[in-house]
Amino acid sequence: MTLNSDLESGLALPVMEHFYTLQGEGMHSGRAAYFIRLGGCDVGCHWCDVKESWDAELHPLMNAEELAKTAAAHCKTIVITGGEPLMWNLNPLTQHLKSLGCAIHIETSGAHPLSGRLDWVTLSPKKNSLPLEEIYQRADELKVIVYNQHDFQFAKAQAEKVSDSCHLLLQSEWGRREILYPEITKFILENPKWRASVQTHKYLNIP
Repeated sequence: MTLNSDLESGLALPVMEHFYTLQGEGMHSGRAAYFIRLGGCDVGCHWCDVKESWDAELHPLMNAEELAKTAAAHCKTIVITGGEPLMWNLNPLTQHLKSLGCAIHIETSGAHPLSGRLDWVTLSPKKNSLPLEEIYQRADELKVIVYNQHDFQFAKAQAEKVSDSCHLLLQSEWGRREILYPEITKFILENPKWRASVQTHKYLNIP
């Protein structure tokens, strides 16, 4: 079997990095988690803080089963992120993780179909490549990154598409946090169903 067929089947995945740390943002902030950051992204947000993940060919292919064993040996909460992780077939990786007793979280723009066995879906929609309709109802949390004033209206429009049980979060783009968190605070006080998400890992200086 060639590496290309392994990649297509999900038996191997392009991995930029994988590491054990604390979840830094969202509803599970502060929880120990093992992160698997997959290479490859075709969404291309100009403010992305991991642009080095975009080109999948820059990152080595790793065997999904071995990757699952490494992750599960550290922690049973696994976060699959990117890049855009749903560019790849996640069925083998998540099946192996599940067999090892793991809860699997994913952080995605929703621009590609869901794959794999997932316990928590963080949907972070992007204007230039909107989520597929099927993903909105699967979202456990909607995390909208705020870069400018229009993003507040975008957040409201996206919130209309998720389920009533979905948690709604606003998070400032890191470089504009001093300007935007006062605006986010004002918005949440006027719209209390929303919460603020802060990238606490950057304050803690951890991965």
